[in-house]
Amino acid sequence: MKLKLIRCFQVNLTKNLLVPKQFYFLVALLWTGLIVFFCLIKSSHIPVVKITNIDKIIHSFFYFMFILLWFLFFKKQLNSSDILKPLGMLFVISVFFGITIEILQTLFTTTRKGDLFDVLANLVGAILAVCLILSFNKYTNFNKV
Repeated sequence: MKLKLIRCFQVNLTKNLLVPKQFYFLVALLWTGLIVFFCLIKSSHIPVVKITNIDKIIHSFFYFMFILLWFLFFKKQLNSSDILKPLGMLFVISVFFGITIEILQTLFTTTRKGDLFDVLANLVGAILAVCLILSFNKYTNFNKV
């Protein structure tokens, strides 16, 4: 009797660990928080790397991953074969999110300034993610993700 109860608990625990919606949501939310944190901390707390335009590459990477992670969540949440609607919505959200972060840098930090080139780098990362998702969907059956 006790063994059956333990097995039942283990199966339920395993099922709960494999729930993709909550996992995707948590990872996407943590990534969004990471973007906010690194974009709003004092610039003196950021390590200096002597590579030309490394900050623009990092901005592009941040927003590339932002789109990918939130897309995985919304794809599971909506459970629809139409990927254009969540993808378009995420693209618009990422653009406004990036602009908002740049405005917050200007208004609420003393060591950071909003930069139009940062917004453009965010846009490049978002566009690359959208292109990757669309081409991945074209050549595979993305509906199974």
